[in-house]
Amino acid sequence: MKFNPAFVALAMLPSSQAFVSMTTCSNRCLVQGQQQSRFIPHTSLFAEEESTEPESIEAGDTILAEKEETVDEILSEENKDDTSEEPTETAEPSSTISKEKLLQKLLIIASSTDRGQFASSSQKESMSDLISQIESTNYIEGTKKPCNSDLIQGTWELLYSDTQLFRSSPFFMAGRAVCKTEEEAQRYDWFCDMHRAALAISEIGKVRQIISDSRLFSEFEVNVGSIPFLSDYTPFSYSGGLPFTINGAIVSSADITPTTEGNAWEIYMDTVEIKGSNIPLLRSILDNEQVALKSRDLASVLEDNLPDYSTPRPVFETTYLDDTIRISRDQDGKVFVYGKLDDIVEPTSYDSVDADLGILKLLEGLNDNFVKFSL
Repeated sequence: MKFNPAFVALAMLPSSQAFVSMTTCSNRCLVQGQQQSRFIPHTSLFAEEESTEPESIEAGDTILAEKEETVDEILSEENKDDTSEEPTETAEPSSTISKEKLLQKLLIIASSTDRGQFASSSQKESMSDLISQIESTNYIEGTKKPCNSDLIQGTWELLYSDTQLFRSSPFFMAGRAVCKTEEEAQRYDWFCDMHRAALAISEIGKVRQIISDSRLFSEFEVNVGSIPFLSDYTPFSYSGGLPFTINGAIVSSADITPTTEGNAWEIYMDTVEIKGSNIPLLRSILDNEQVALKSRDLASVLEDNLPDYSTPRPVFETTYLDDTIRISRDQDGKVFVYGKLDDIVEPTSYDSVDADLGILKLLEGLNDNFVKFSL
């Protein structure tokens, strides 16, 4: 018996390779190669060889083409049956997966560096790259003008910054806006760094922005040890202090006006107050609105007496916004990443804070753990 060379070559291959060789023109067969035994047995390739001898390679190719068409028809019918039996689930868009991974990496670095305060140079570079990738994508329609979106209203907590955390306050943004040259801006950066170094004994607590349609409130909570370094004042060889703390929140407010592009606000600084102080007597004084720093009154005096002075109105840009994350930048491009807590647009009330330097809390702890006295 005389075999066609094409059939001889196929016969020398394992059955799975022979099937793939016959169906190289169809990519689907590569995917469903495991089903070959159900559709076309190996012996069927030679079913008609005894009665029909191809006269040339061309004739063999014709037969192969006919076989391929038969396999295509079978696979097509099988696919229809599979589709009817088990509906195919819609795959999650790759952009969403990418967003989740980027945010996961961002939050890991932010939490491990205390919002960027202790970030190394390499970690800051990694965060810069992650933030740039997030900023380059818009995941929710309508946020190309984020400052006009209802999503931006609510309470936002600062998660990360590549600069001092207090520079998220409109007060410090206004201070930077006064600088007219690059040299002055560098001096202001140095001043902010020294300001933080001088307050190294303090611990920065929550840093929030509360945003309504026309107002921005910045809340910067601070805790300071009230009686540190006890060994310096007593004969006791004890390196620490007493567990009494001075607590308070620096609350600044400003009017915000969206720019024409809708991606930034123009900030008009208003007041600075200290809320929630736990220092006895001083608390009642600080809660009086008359002692609040009214920056507009000061600006008016400066404008009346300094011909070249004009009240600064810094621009604060939002480069990314969705329902949980907001990324904003100041006029120097310094970045602030916020997480949305809720939709509340009113500033925090600190009325429940006791003005006792934490003494009541300390006594409660002593009683609960040692005295066990109950009233």
